[in-house]
Amino acid sequence: MLGLVPGGRTVRPPPKESNVKAGNQGGKRILSFDRIGQQRGLQGRRLREQFDARARLSESERHLHQTGELSRLERGEHLMFKRRSFRWRFFIPMAVAVVCGVVVMALTIRSEESTVTLNRLTPEEQRVILHKGTEPPFTGKFTNSHEKGTYTCKQCGASLYRSSDKFDSECGWPSFDDEIPGAVRRTVDADGLRTEITCARCGAHLGHVFAGEHLTPRNVRHCVNSISLNFVAADPETTVKTEKAYFAGGCFWGTEYMLKKTDGVIGTRVGYMGGHTKNPTYQDVCAHGTGHAETVEIQFNPSKITFEKLARLFFEIHDPTEINRQGPDIGDQYRSAVFYTNDDQRQTAERLIRILKDKGYDVVTQLSKAETFWEAEKYHQDYYEHTGSQPYCHAYQKRF
Repeated sequence: MLGLVPGGRTVRPPPKESNVKAGNQGGKRILSFDRIGQQRGLQGRRLREQFDARARLSESERHLHQTGELSRLERGEHLMFKRRSFRWRFFIPMAVAVVCGVVVMALTIRSEESTVTLNRLTPEEQRVILHKGTEPPFTGKFTNSHEKGTYTCKQCGASLYRSSDKFDSECGWPSFDDEIPGAVRRTVDADGLRTEITCARCGAHLGHVFAGEHLTPRNVRHCVNSISLNFVAADPETTVKTEKAYFAGGCFWGTEYMLKKTDGVIGTRVGYMGGHTKNPTYQDVCAHGTGHAETVEIQFNPSKITFEKLARLFFEIHDPTEINRQGPDIGDQYRSAVFYTNDDQRQTAERLIRILKDKGYDVVTQLSKAETFWEAEKYHQDYYEHTGSQPYCHAYQKRF
């Protein structure tokens, strides 16, 4: 019912909770007050029940896990959490230890470098050694030096080059085709084209290194400033007099292996000799277009072993009667040859061949004067020592 209040306004009396029902009036949904209260009370009870259930679960979770009643999924989640925690506890200390180790190593290296005694340098020496300058060509005191000894770094005294590796390149600076192992460091020059060489111990500038000029069998030239070097002459009393011999008798792997074990042999190298092309490769020689034979260079101490004894052994570890082959290896690079370095070696080889022929051997070994020895690729050097195998076409057979 509508009522009137003072002022003439019409008001609707407030609805009674028991008389208001849900319905549609004017397209709008109307809920009764008691219905709203019931829904809110139900939601509250549900929330309280969920909260109580979770609390009960968290309190009993440990007991269930210990008794094995916890589900596999929940146990998996716990194990995953524990594993992740273990990983963090393990890897963080490990990372810290690695970083500390690197720092200690760097400090140790710096400490070692700081203990190197450096010599005083003149202004001109500083210009070349410290500021990477270049001395004028044909002015250095070591350009044409041929004395036996060792070339050392002028700034720290480290040994850099041996006189046996020095050669005349006619470039105006001392030239070497090899360095003492680990003594020289190579870096790209500031011009981005050349390769700079410095003392590996103190960083003193030495010069530059070049390859591919075919000036020596090693095909390398260290172009060094004389002003960067000092020289220590060899002691004549401690210097061992050595000689060289060159033998070709089939695959140079086996020839080197059999001769290197002899007492008095100081060192060996395998390579190519007797051909007509410069700086041949193994593929070139195997193609039969260079004329080279697979050759072994023997450096020996004549006070301990003579050339004749080496030559006798050479004729007994291969078959000197086979032409352009040795066992299963066939080709002119496998021919039998002695490359003599002087007349004494030539005469000795000729005499031994006559002895063998008198014994009935049809010797076909060639005698030629030793010319340029081209060192073979690195993987051919000391082949059987590196591979742990044995020669397949060389064996000792007494013939003398």
